Amino acid sequence: MALIITDDCINCDVCEPECPNDAIFMGPEIYQINPNKCTECVGHFSEPQCQQVCPVACIPLDPAWRETPEQLQQKYVLLQSALAPTP
Repeated sequence: MALIITDDCINCDVCEPECPNDAIFMGPEIYQINPNKCTECVGHFSEPQCQQVCPVACIPLDPAWRETPEQLQQKYVLLQSALAPTP
């Protein structure tokens, strides 16, 4: 699953720089997560870094965006290949 930021977000700005996939961005009122980029930090860390630093615990799994660990790993590989410099 991707993660989601709930309305409990206090816009403290600590989650955005922690995301290794640049999936977190400022929305109209609170931070949001692009589910196409969120891998729950699979491939980078053992736990989602945004959840680790969030002071109000407002970043749960998004039940509308279900993915297996294998799908998250595959997304990580695709995102990394898109970032790789072309020779």
